[in-house]
Amino acid sequence: MSQSRQLAAIMFTDIVGYTALMCNDEQKAFSILIKNRDLQKPIIEQFNGRWIKELGDGVLASFNTVSDAVNAAIKIQKTCTAAKEFQLRIGIHLGEVVFENDDVFGDGVNIASRIQAIAKPGCIYISESVNNNVSNKKDITTKFIKEETLKNVKEPVKIYEVMMMSDSIAQTETKMKTASQNSIAVLPFANMSSDPEQEFFSDGISEEIINMLAQVPGLKVAGRTSSFSFKGKNQDLREIGEKLNVNHILEGSVRKAGNKIRITAQLIKVVDGYHLYSEKFDRELEDIFEIQDEISLAILNAIKIKLVEADKEDVLKRYTNNTEAYQLYLQGKYHVNKYNGTEAFTSGIKFYKAAIQLEPEYALAWAGIAYCYFEMLMDSLLPPEQCLPPLYNAVKRSMELDDTIAESHLALADLTLFHEWNIKSAKIQFQKVLELNPNSAAGNAHYAMYLMFIDNYTEACRHASISQNLDPFSLQNNWEVAWTFLYSQQVDKALELAKTMIQMEPAFFGGHLIEGTILIGEKKYAEAQPLLEMAVKLYPSYFGTLEALGVLYWKMGNEARCREVITEMEVLGKTQSVSNGHMGNIYAFMGEYEIAAEYYEKAIEKREAIMLFIKHAIMSFDETLLNVPQIQKILEKVETFKRNH
Repeated sequence: MSQSRQLAAIMFTDIVGYTALMCNDEQKAFSILIKNRDLQKPIIEQFNGRWIKELGDGVLASFNTVSDAVNAAIKIQKTCTAAKEFQLRIGIHLGEVVFENDDVFGDGVNIASRIQAIAKPGCIYISESVNNNVSNKKDITTKFIKEETLKNVKEPVKIYEVMMMSDSIAQTETKMKTASQNSIAVLPFANMSSDPEQEFFSDGISEEIINMLAQVPGLKVAGRTSSFSFKGKNQDLREIGEKLNVNHILEGSVRKAGNKIRITAQLIKVVDGYHLYSEKFDRELEDIFEIQDEISLAILNAIKIKLVEADKEDVLKRYTNNTEAYQLYLQGKYHVNKYNGTEAFTSGIKFYKAAIQLEPEYALAWAGIAYCYFEMLMDSLLPPEQCLPPLYNAVKRSMELDDTIAESHLALADLTLFHEWNIKSAKIQFQKVLELNPNSAAGNAHYAMYLMFIDNYTEACRHASISQNLDPFSLQNNWEVAWTFLYSQQVDKALELAKTMIQMEPAFFGGHLIEGTILIGEKKYAEAQPLLEMAVKLYPSYFGTLEALGVLYWKMGNEARCREVITEMEVLGKTQSVSNGHMGNIYAFMGEYEIAAEYYEKAIEKREAIMLFIKHAIMSFDETLLNVPQIQKILEKVETFKRNH
């Protein structure tokens, strides 16, 4: 009997959800088993590995070097992701093992197996011993996950995740690092007018400069929300630059008295505080557009960006020459940016309409109206029959007037995807948005959701990351990005963003809801309860918060309280648009599948956006529901629609 003791890198792999699949479709399960074997074996051999054996749906392999083991695991996961037929969990540990004939034994094998068992789907988890060996490898990036007590292992083990980057992601990140050499944040200009009501004007000028600079190829511009998060704070500019990951900051002030304005602007280099540009303008109000042009061109000159004529035309494009209409438009944006529910959007619409009264062909104002109605539609603040006619009209009018406004294409993309469920047309519109404005945080975030819906999780997470990089302090943006990460099985990233949102703004419901949802999925019900109860308290008119709380009560065994939540949802549905999808979810988790199916059918009929992500929503709570026949029938309907549209 041949036996040897040696140090080896042990790799375990496991097919996610295989047991459930075996119970439901043996033929498909065996087919996947063969495909898994055909996928892994040549890769293990390519990296000088030794195929030890199969353990059910798992594979045990050993490698002489840690680098070979990790690189093999990366290639296996990438190949598996590209195939889109099943997911793997992979665990790797470096330890002393015993080889006997064609088998391997020892604590090293046990630890690798336990690490694999706790890995997230599609991920590679490694022990500290493995991490120490690859930490100096430029092509391998890891992050610490947690310290875990593993079964039958005496001491806690520090667990790390291998961060996998596709070639496209790597290229994008390289481009972003390069672009950040030319990057800027425009801080809100201080309102120096005697009238505090003129704040909309100073805010508006800052935002318009942001929008102008966002059109410049090769220039990264921090999102409006993130830049404005420093409003009124006497914070060191270097710290602001570091937080926003930009090299330059533009700050200034506005004083408006009657028809006279004074604007100051200073461009500062973050690294050393050097003033690259400083100017004061004493002009008439009618000169506001020329001033904005001068500032934008001076900035580009200072950071040595040269524009070709075509780009210059886009950057300096004017949508109106009517200063009164322009001020009304700025007032509309000022109210919308408060993002405080129905009041924000109805006030925004009022001012946009007033601007259009003066300037009927003001395309930006039409785009603003479209945005307001879409947000009210998505948040169920108004029923579809009240939102959709003016929404369609505003989108149509905006596009007729100017086909080059990114916001108009985004409104059309959102409407096409989230209401019409027209998958192919939505893709065209989203790509047009990013072509017109690659600095659009909302465009990248919404495109990420589209990509996640079509199961392209790698690209979805890439665009989600771009969006978050562009506007890291936007609650709305972080809210959308966090769901993309969660539904793409990047739970740790979603949790990090949820905690960030709570820290940024404890009164915002979104962070509480997402963290609570994650904790339900991890069966940490007691920890989830205060978070979800707070989410409902902060936003009691949102079906999503009520649904999550109801599911939690059910899973905690409190049926009575769960039924009370359902009653609250039914009462809410009498005063605003009913979210049948959320109603269906709560009944599904209660095991009342027929009632759930009825609600789901209504949601599909009404093209409720939640149904696009119903599979992902269910998985975030409890993936076992995916095996229920009534649920499977609904999911197949959505998938069929997706394939045909």
